[in-house]
Parts: sequence; C-alpha cells; structure tokens
Amino acid sequence: MIAYLSESKVNKSSVFVCYGKIKTDQIKGYSYVILEEKHYNKEEIRLLKKQNKHVVAYISLGEVNSNATHFNLLKDNTLGKNNNWNSHYLDLSKDKTVIVLSRLVKKCLDKGFDGMFLDNIDNFTSFGPQKNQKKELFSLLKKIRQANPDAFFIQNAGFELINDTSLYVNAVLFESVFTNYQFSTKKYQLREQKETDIYLNKLKTVTEKYNLPVLLVEYADNQELYKNIQQKINNLNVSYFIGSIDLQGIPSFSNSKK
Repeated sequence: MIAYLSESKVNKSSVFVCYGKIKTDQIKGYSYVILEEKHYNKEEIRLLKKQNKHVVAYISLGEVNSNATHFNLLKDNTLGKNNNWNSHYLDLSKDKTVIVLSRLVKKCLDKGFDGMFLDNIDNFTSFGPQKNQKKELFSLLKKIRQANPDAFFIQNAGFELINDTSLYVNAVLFESVFTNYQFSTKKYQLREQKETDIYLNKLKTVTEKYNLPVLLVEYADNQELYKNIQQKINNLNVSYFIGSIDLQGIPSFSNSKK
C-alpha cells in the first residue's frame, strides 16, 4: 500500500462539494468549493470567493440530467440513459452539444466563478459509454481552455485520459478511492484494499508525473465509517471531502451503522 504521495501534508477537509442550495456563511475556509451555478447569484459568488480559495461551478461534459436547465436543448443529442442519476449520455460529435456546453461554461465564469468542475470524464475511457468519443472530448476541452485561459478547471476521474487532458486542467478529483457505495442496495461501505491500492497508484502518477493537485471525494453515512475514511486518508497529501452520495447539503453522520 502507498503510504503517502509526498513528504508534506495539506490541511484536512479542504474540499467542499454541494449541489443543493445552502447559505454562503456555511462555506468558509476551503481550498476548493464545488457548487451548482443555478443556486447562487453574483453577490453570493463574490462573497464565497472572499471566503474560499477556488470556487468552481459544476458541469457534466458527458451527461445531461433530465432536470437540468439545458436538458431541452440537448435531449435530441444523446446516446442513451444513465438510470442511476436519471441523466442522458451526450453526443459530443454534434456541434450543438459543443456550443451549448461552451456557453454554459461562459455563463458560469461571467457570473463570477473561478472555474468549472468537469464531471463524467470517465465516460470517455475504454469501458465508458462514450469510449468512441475521446477525440471529441479532447477537442471540447481544448476549445474551453483556449476560450478561458485563466479559469481553474478540475477534472473528475478519467485517469486513463490524463496524458491528454492534463494539458487543459488544473487539478484532478477522484471519487470513492476508499469507499464503494452500492447503488442497488444503497449501502455505504469501504472498498477492497487491493482496489484502493490501484487507485492510490493513479493518484501518485497524477501528482508526480503531471504535477497536478489531487482531490478526493468519499461517501459515508455514519461516524464509524467517516472516521475510518479519515484515518486512511490521514497520511496522503491530498485535499478531501466526505459526504453523502447525493451531495445535497452539509454532511451529517449518524452514530451507528444503518
């Protein structure tokens, strides 16, 4: 098992992720804040930027949720459905898809966000539903980066593509390195150690070969699991967040397993 990614340590719990609406005074002192753009106005974003280092807005480059404001614009440019999240896989070969996504990025940046959290990048890896659209993804990332050279972009997963995507992003986030939430049973649990070790090797490559910060998001529903995850992360030089699977509010953990 890898014990560390570098000799120095970072402040713990320096990432905050929430896709629901919460008060800005509850979001303070984080290095990385990931939010839904629609919940916050320009003044709230300005305040959040004063209270935190990097404040970025969520966008999926691989899927569009049925409840998203831009769903009607892209519903005819999809390749199937992700039933876990009630979302639809985007077809990046369509010009309209690229235009809509690019405009969404511009809207968020114009509103005051520092950058974007780019979700579902792993959809374009070898076993993903859009594995045949790698080139289209790289083209989209290049277009977004060239249009917004000073923005802070966080890539979610997609390690297999990092050699190409690292040209366009400022950090990489990995979900569930230590945990393995089961959608079928709605059960929170730890991942097998051999699987975690594979992820840890990937994290080390991102920091050493590509010199990019690594962020972790883990999932828990009780204090015992939460503390167990903290202990495992303790020696890693990574920023992290531990929350519930829906990421809709301030994390709260029960005292006992469910």
